[in-house]
Amino acid sequence: MTDLDTVKGLIRRESRHPPAVTIHRLETLLTEKGVKIFARIDFSADAQAAGLTLRPELMLIFGNPKAGTPLMVERPSVGIDLPLKVLAWEDSVGQSWVAFNDPDYIVERHGLTESFAQNLAAVIPLIEKACNL
Repeated sequence: MTDLDTVKGLIRRESRHPPAVTIHRLETLLTEKGVKIFARIDFSADAQAAGLTLRPELMLIFGNPKAGTPLMVERPSVGIDLPLKVLAWEDSVGQSWVAFNDPDYIVERHGLTESFAQNLAAVIPLIEKACNL
């Protein structure tokens, strides 16, 4: 068990691929579905540029205005959790992982109607596919 196992509202999945490959695969799948990619952050490359060492760790920030806008119309504060993010990293034994916010947690956190969780959960199968193929 790690500290990450107890973070409320966070879903973690194992990936069969290194973090950079997982993020690339996810970016491809999202783009194919018409999801907008806002940013790709390579934390380990940024650390290296600063003269520091960090195991591979990347974040993909993405969203679909058609899915996210209704949530922000209902509750503007949900914008703090949008666009969606997926973090991919390699642990100390070389295993790759991804983590992302649980849609139910976002809905609960902002007091949204449960039906809005569907808007957020639509990308979970794509995240899992990027990890497992």
